[in-house]
Amino acid sequence: MEHQRSISNARDVKTWLCDMDGVLVREEHPIPGADRFIAALTATNTPFLVLTNNSMFTRRDLSARLRYNGLEIPEDRIWTSALATAFFLDSQRPKGTAYVIGEVGLTTALHDIGYTLTDNDPDYVVLGETRSFSFEQMATAVRLILRGSRFICTNPDPTGPSVDGPLPATGAVAALISKATGKNPYFVGKPNPVMIRSALRELGAHSEGAAMVGDRMDTDIVAGLEAGLHTVLVMTGLTDTTSIERFSYRASRMVDSVATLADELEDNS
Repeated sequence: MEHQRSISNARDVKTWLCDMDGVLVREEHPIPGADRFIAALTATNTPFLVLTNNSMFTRRDLSARLRYNGLEIPEDRIWTSALATAFFLDSQRPKGTAYVIGEVGLTTALHDIGYTLTDNDPDYVVLGETRSFSFEQMATAVRLILRGSRFICTNPDPTGPSVDGPLPATGAVAALISKATGKNPYFVGKPNPVMIRSALRELGAHSEGAAMVGDRMDTDIVAGLEAGLHTVLVMTGLTDTTSIERFSYRASRMVDSVATLADELEDNS
């Protein structure tokens, strides 16, 4: 683990990584102050990326969804677990092959790095977020893994948010495949610091002077901490003051919301 930098004010941060759900939006509605936070970063040309473990959508899709909900975030300022997974696989086995269970965000990311998607003895079985998997896909994934394909997942989240309540997510589906094969996947997304490092590399930045803003101690904060970043916990998502005490580590800072960070960035005094 790298040394964690001590930063007391948002204006001292040189590079920002920011979780999306629970930090900038909640149930697809912008959190108060999120627009000002993004506007302040944009106005000062501060490097930043919005991170999400959701692998379903492309950058363009997510940018459009955020714009519809009142947040102007260019597509090149978005980094997903699908992109991080593609980054990881490209570093491990360039121009490889994969059997993919996932949506367009994942398949596009893998095509863009030159991967061939196939069920014919692939190097990897790659599982991402999806709402339309079938029993046949599960059976194919199980058979391929038992024959030697390596098992990769975009993220470990067991559930995901929706306006109607939690939905089964990648981690839950991965558990089904693991139970059938006896093989555990390698998870690329948060809390794996690989996700953070790939985002920093995308920006051409270093952990020195960088910050990770998140609403979850068990994904955002621990990933940022293990990658050597300043970490900021916001209280607008899934974490409350009582649950913080369960963890053996602490965020560098705890603030009510990104509105606090926006206030600091806008302060000209």
